Amino acid sequence: MPQQLSAKEQSLFRTVVRNYEDKQYKKGIKAADQILRKNPKHGDTLAMKALIMNSQGKTDEAFALAKVALQCDMKSHVCWHVYGLLYRAVKNFEEAIKAYKFALRLEPESAQIQRDLALLQIQMRDYQGYIVSRRSMLQARSGLRQSWTALAVAHHLAGDLAEAERVLTAYEETLKNPPSKTDFENSEAVMYKNSLIAEQGNIEKALEHLTAAGKHNLDRLAVLELRATYLAKLERKEEAIKAYRALIDRNSEYKKYYDGLIEAMGLVATDHKARKAVYDEFAEKYPRCDAARRLPLDFLEGEEFREAADKYIHRMLDKGVPSTFANLKHLYSNPNKKALLPALVQQYIDSDRSAANEEPKRNGDTSKGASAAYYFLAQHYNYYLSRDLEKAMEYIDKAIELEPESVDFHMTKARIWKHYGNTQKSSEIMEKARTLDVRDRHINTKAAKYQLRNDESEAALKTMGMFTRAETPGGPLADLHDMQCVWFLTEDGQSYARQGKLGLALKRFTAVYNVFDVWQEDQFDFHSFSLRKGQIRAYVEMMRWEDHLREHPFYSCAALSAIDVYIKIHDMPLTNGTNGSADANGEDAAERKKAAKKARKEAQKAEREAATKKAEPNKPTREGDSDAKKKDDDPDGVKLAATSEPMADAMKFLIPLLQFSSKSINTQIAGFEVYIRRKKYLLALKCLLAAAALDREHSKVHEQIVRFKLAIDKDIEGVAAKSAEVIKSEF
Repeated sequence: MPQQLSAKEQSLFRTVVRNYEDKQYKKGIKAADQILRKNPKHGDTLAMKALIMNSQGKTDEAFALAKVALQCDMKSHVCWHVYGLLYRAVKNFEEAIKAYKFALRLEPESAQIQRDLALLQIQMRDYQGYIVSRRSMLQARSGLRQSWTALAVAHHLAGDLAEAERVLTAYEETLKNPPSKTDFENSEAVMYKNSLIAEQGNIEKALEHLTAAGKHNLDRLAVLELRATYLAKLERKEEAIKAYRALIDRNSEYKKYYDGLIEAMGLVATDHKARKAVYDEFAEKYPRCDAARRLPLDFLEGEEFREAADKYIHRMLDKGVPSTFANLKHLYSNPNKKALLPALVQQYIDSDRSAANEEPKRNGDTSKGASAAYYFLAQHYNYYLSRDLEKAMEYIDKAIELEPESVDFHMTKARIWKHYGNTQKSSEIMEKARTLDVRDRHINTKAAKYQLRNDESEAALKTMGMFTRAETPGGPLADLHDMQCVWFLTEDGQSYARQGKLGLALKRFTAVYNVFDVWQEDQFDFHSFSLRKGQIRAYVEMMRWEDHLREHPFYSCAALSAIDVYIKIHDMPLTNGTNGSADANGEDAAERKKAAKKARKEAQKAEREAATKKAEPNKPTREGDSDAKKKDDDPDGVKLAATSEPMADAMKFLIPLLQFSSKSINTQIAGFEVYIRRKKYLLALKCLLAAAALDREHSKVHEQIVRFKLAIDKDIEGVAAKSAEVIKSEF
């Protein structure tokens, strides 16, 4: 039988709960111990004490105590709820869900347990379970708009759009008074419902709903955009044309609006004259508009293109717009346009018009006239489709002569040296560009990146340190970790890999992996926050983005680099052995063992220090103490590099790559390299076939085909009969 508490002890138990909620952990433990002196087997108190200990960082002890609490009182929903919370804290969501379900069976009316369970279900994408939870939460609190919206979102994410729409309609029917026009939550819900109707393909109904319910909507832009889209899809051309013209009047730089207008007008792609007339109308109406002058260059040809491009280039170079080349480089896929653009710029230089602007502007680095034209030509000859580095260098020097203080010109010069392959020189020039404007964060970042490419890790960190928070314990690197500066961590890791410092390289790549994990976990807070704030459309978009999170090129780049390092570590003894230096191999292994032992000792020491600090969690920490909190037990990645199973560690990076970036040949090549070393021949063959399907002529694919054949012939005995049969038929 579970122990019963007296009235005084029940009051004390409520104090324990309040102390936990107020983060007064020391007081909470004291009050819990007071109850446990008289009732040592009171399950709920033991559970609350475990929860407080977990918040103090004593996770293992907390779990042990929670198990004792369950043994004392198996039928307490508090014990099961706490057990679930502990599992949630260590990211073991499956076990947490089991514990919550148990707690809910014992206490079906608990809104707190129900909410915790629902949040975990949506985090784990258990849509059917989430629908059940949300339905029971709606029955408990049917007067709350949030409950209805959450159920609609659950159906939407599970793919049942019609049911999601029905739920929102049902809520609208319960309203006695119409919501106020300034009610943000209602405004969002109306737009969300409209998107559900449109997603089902019922455009006519979506337009009717938008016209009726969206008239006074707070998101005016979304209403106008959707109305134009629906009218165009329904082929109500006159109205669609009017709607798109209104949108261009709001924002004359947005390409999508022009495309929509031209489509609504029914102009065919070959009717260049009529399409150009549309753009000319807006160019005249808005003299400062760039899009109306630039976009016709995409479809014009021959003399028409020459005339329009000449006007555009003159306008931009007279103004000295630095992004002129960036605006036009997409045209280089057309050989005629690629040849014509630099010729027009050369004509501009030769003409008298640029002479008037020969004298550079003195206030700032915005360059005009000839210097802007030289800058364009330098970028032209530096571009991969029209590369001639000698000419590029000649033109950038001319530009710098006219405008010696220009940051942009020096940046391009550094880029030209980079394409020469001279990382030392490019880093020096980029650093010079940085000194021209020390307050600019973009050039600061570029300078650091070029220093990393030249393997100047310390200098790069110092450069980045100019824009990090000075008071962060652990210096600039710790701040870059806190700010999740993924590009820096990746470039730094690649630099260390080139220098042969494999431990540090792995340290950086693992940090990037962890950043993506954090982004995955960060959505947890938004499951309740977005519904509370009524931000439904943004929430659904975020959920879909999270589902493809590791498709991001940042992840692919770091993961492929990490896999390369693990392959190097795996092959290290083999390389030494094949070179005939067996002693070196022995020495290498001994060194690695020694390093691992040292790393373990340091880790144990750090743990002991942490334990002594945790003994008094409520004691205010002094300024210098924060270093201990931030202390890393493996700052140089020695333990990571001393791994005895590098291929198993590489799998952590490889699996998401194969899942989300399977269309990348580099992913399939990396997959083959890992699987062939693990002797997983079927999986290696799968990667090889996928790589061959993507690019059969790739040099690495040819090499891997030969290596696969040799590996199979050598190890045919070790291959299962069924696998051998599949390999034979597929290879």
